Amino acid sequence: MLRVLLATTNKGKAAEYRDLLKGLDIETVTLDQAGISREAEENYTTFEENARAKAEFYAALSGLLTLADDSGLEVDALGGEPGVRSSRYAGDNAADAERVSFLLNKLRDIPQDMRQARFKCVIAIAQPGKLTQTTEGICVGRIALEPKGDNGFGYDPIFFLPEYNKTVAELPPDVKNLISHRGRAAEKARRLLAGRTGA
Repeated sequence: MLRVLLATTNKGKAAEYRDLLKGLDIETVTLDQAGISREAEENYTTFEENARAKAEFYAALSGLLTLADDSGLEVDALGGEPGVRSSRYAGDNAADAERVSFLLNKLRDIPQDMRQARFKCVIAIAQPGKLTQTTEGICVGRIALEPKGDNGFGYDPIFFLPEYNKTVAELPPDVKNLISHRGRAAEKARRLLAGRTGA
């Protein structure tokens, strides 16, 4: 069985990835489980550059095949912000609720029909001595006027999907995993990992 390092300290994200990669002949371990406390630099301007840098850093450190992502929210009315700064948008140590509140405050004068946004995720798979591969997933929606729903994390409670008439945080996890940016990128990553395991 192939051991795969999930390069995240976010418990919600790690749980999502375990669900998304279920059924593959792999054993996933997190940074905490691997005893890794060093932080990779994520100072690049694109999701792909950050994901690659993170995956390659932790693969070199652990010797394991490593899956890392960089993902975030792009809001058209804010010129693509928060983008790669999504997790640090309201400050380095802000909680999810603070980030949501900060973003809603920035959009307080923007009408509902001009709140188009997208979640974007790039996954990088790195292994020492092998070429790093990447996949991408995008989920299009708009920013709601207020948070709704208890499923998910991050900006999920304010990311509204018109086709479901719900925010991402109101969707059941199995539906979210099918249509989310991370779910779409992970579906492609599954195929790459299956190739590594010979499945």
